[in-house]
Amino acid sequence: MSTKNGQWYPPEWPDRIRALQNGELTVATPRTASTVLLLRDSAEGPAVHMLRRRASMAFAGGAYAYPGGSVDPRDERPVAWAGPSLAEWAGLLGVEETSAQAIVCAAVRETFEEAGVLLAGPTAGTVVDDTTGDDWEADRAALVARDVSFADFLERRGLVLRSDLLACWARWITPEFEPRRYDTWFFVAALPPGQRTRNASTEADRTVWIRPAEAAAGYDRGELLMMPPTIATLRQMEPYRSADEALGAAAGRDLSPVLANAELKDGQIVLSWPGHQEFTRSVPTGGAPS
Repeated sequence: MSTKNGQWYPPEWPDRIRALQNGELTVATPRTASTVLLLRDSAEGPAVHMLRRRASMAFAGGAYAYPGGSVDPRDERPVAWAGPSLAEWAGLLGVEETSAQAIVCAAVRETFEEAGVLLAGPTAGTVVDDTTGDDWEADRAALVARDVSFADFLERRGLVLRSDLLACWARWITPEFEPRRYDTWFFVAALPPGQRTRNASTEADRTVWIRPAEAAAGYDRGELLMMPPTIATLRQMEPYRSADEALGAAAGRDLSPVLANAELKDGQIVLSWPGHQEFTRSVPTGGAPS
C-alpha cells in the first residue's frame, strides 16, 4: 500500500480494475449489510466504538471499522417493534417493508453480536440495562453461530426492538472490482445507559472508544487503516457535541449510495468515490496508486 494516509488499498486492486475495464471481470452481486456507529458522550464530546479487523480476514484485514455485518435472511421474520413503522423505514431507505425490517434488525443484531450492546427492551419505552452474564453470552454465541434467529431470541426474552434508537446516516456500496461486495447501510446510535461494550467479535483483535477527530488524525498520519466509508463517516461526526446531536442531524441525510468509479484518463486508471474527493487515486501501468 503506497498511500500517505491510512486508506485501505489492497495490492490486487489495480489488476482487478484493469480487468473490469477490459470486460474480463465478472462483477459480484453485493450482499446487503448494516453497520452502526455506536456513540458515547464524554466531557470532550462523543466517542465512537471501533474494532480492528484481524489481519487474517479476507475482507479489510487490519482495518478499523464499526460493528456490523450481512443481513441474515431470517432478519425478515416479524419481531416486536418500537419506533418508526416499517412503512416509514421503507420510505426512508427506499426499499420494501420486509427489506427495511431486515436492514434494521441486522444493525441491532450485529451490534449485539460484535459489541455486546442490545438496542431492545421489555417495552416500547425501555431498553435493557445489562447484557453481561453467562445466559446473555450463550444467546449471543447462538446468534453468531446462526443456531437461533434474532426474532426467536427477542421473542423468548420478551423484548421489543427499539428502532427509534437508530438513525440512518449513509449508504455505501463496495466497488465493482472487489470480489466480496456489500451494499452497506450506516446507522448511528447512542450507547444505552447501563450497557457497556466488549470485544465480542471473533473477527476483531482490538476495540477502542475514540473521538472521531482523534481517529481521523490517526488515519491522516497513516497509523490507523480504514476503508473510505469509515473515515468519511468519522469526519462527518466531528462537528457534533453529543450523541443526541449526531442522531438529530441524521434527519434529511442524503442516502443515495456511494459507489466507486474507475475510468481511464491520460493512460491511467483513476479511481474515485463521487462526493469524496480525498479518496481519488490514480493507478499507473505499474500498479501502485498515487
